[in-house]
Amino acid sequence: MADEHYENLTMAQIYDLDSPWSVDRDFYLALAARPSMTILDLGCGTGLLCNAYAEEGHRVVGADPAAAMLEVAKKKPYGGSIQWVQATAQEFRSQDRFDLIIMTGHAFQVLIDDSDVLAALSVMQKHLATDGIAVFESRNPNVDWAKRWDYVMNIDMPAGKVKESRRMLEQKGERMTFELKYEFANETQYSRSELRFMPYSKIKELIQAAGLEVVQIYGDWDKSPFDENASEEMIFCTRRAEELDSLRT
Repeated sequence: MADEHYENLTMAQIYDLDSPWSVDRDFYLALAARPSMTILDLGCGTGLLCNAYAEEGHRVVGADPAAAMLEVAKKKPYGGSIQWVQATAQEFRSQDRFDLIIMTGHAFQVLIDDSDVLAALSVMQKHLATDGIAVFESRNPNVDWAKRWDYVMNIDMPAGKVKESRRMLEQKGERMTFELKYEFANETQYSRSELRFMPYSKIKELIQAAGLEVVQIYGDWDKSPFDENASEEMIFCTRRAEELDSLRT
């Protein structure tokens, strides 16, 4: 399902204003602890993290399927030093191997089918360097997200204020459909999205099927332990299974 929130250039230009720098990005930026790392951001969006990694001297590749998001990303201060690739997480291919692969902003949840999840995780596995890690997060489905999903906010744009609202339309099993509404001075635009809220056990099963293993799972951006009944986040830190096997022997 095409998502105008990412594909529409006007909406893409709002993205950094309604999703500015935050604690989750602090967490991901801190993962690049060594100098001159090779980093792949799958679903990089408008490139906030890519830009921050590049500013610290890392070699960065940002991949996203939405041309509008990449157009915004290329205009970041360090956009010219980053390799931008228009591709889904399932389709990305490169001869390079990466010390760090990330998928942030709950982009993992747009992978609706098991086949898409497995394909994206396999891309991570195939593109990890020796001792590299792949990190992504998904919302814990044991939290009642339906009760906290809807919101209304005003965004200050150069051309004036924009009223943005989010409304859940349907929740069926693991899937949620919701609508974003943008009220500009002269027009109103809508975007419909679908997310999957997979349980921890299912994600772990697909991680293992892709040849990865979980080395750490956090329940929040402060690295607190994951509590399946209470944590809002499931932050998976993974490594290639054969790398872990070699460490054990």
